[in-house]
Amino acid sequence: MANAKNGLGALRRMAIALWCAMFLPAGLAEPIAIDAVVIHPLFRESFSCSEHWEGNLKGLGDELGSDCVIQQMVEADGRRWMRAYRGDGLANEDWFAWGQPVLAPCDCEVVQMRENPVVNLPGQMGKPPAAWVQFRRTDGVNVLLAHVVDVSVRPGELVRAGQPIAKVGNNGMSRHPHIHVAAWRGEQPLQIRFDLRAAGRLRADD
Repeated sequence: MANAKNGLGALRRMAIALWCAMFLPAGLAEPIAIDAVVIHPLFRESFSCSEHWEGNLKGLGDELGSDCVIQQMVEADGRRWMRAYRGDGLANEDWFAWGQPVLAPCDCEVVQMRENPVVNLPGQMGKPPAAWVQFRRTDGVNVLLAHVVDVSVRPGELVRAGQPIAKVGNNGMSRHPHIHVAAWRGEQPLQIRFDLRAAGRLRADD
């Protein structure tokens, strides 16, 4: 009886595989893997990110990157939801991310940086370049954090994951206070994933 059940199971799997090969587009049969990298959360606070899809932005410091904003629970008229700013958001100070510490994405070296003292008004796109800091891990993965201010590290320094290295600004091609993060190895852009265990430890320490 067991052999008969195993045989039926094998036949069923073969039938499903044959059906998929005949009727599903070839691209669905074997999805192409995209390499990803797991990094330390950028903030102690809750945050959300909008992601740049392939082809959305060019350049290793932009492609497959994410724009991340701190959010807080806001109550208005008896209702509560997560928002990125208080009031109408027309001032940088309205945004919960504004001036908050930015945490190092990895145990890595500060490779290079750029400063930009210009401060944009929310809702108005600024001009490049953004202020940014580039980090490199020992395995060759590079991570770039952009739209920073008050950077407290310099090229050549070694940092630990979660170490405060700057504050959230609003400069360069940015419409509101946030941090752009991108990663790559060699000439290959990487998808960003955040270490949720590290995020849990940050919350446990609060």
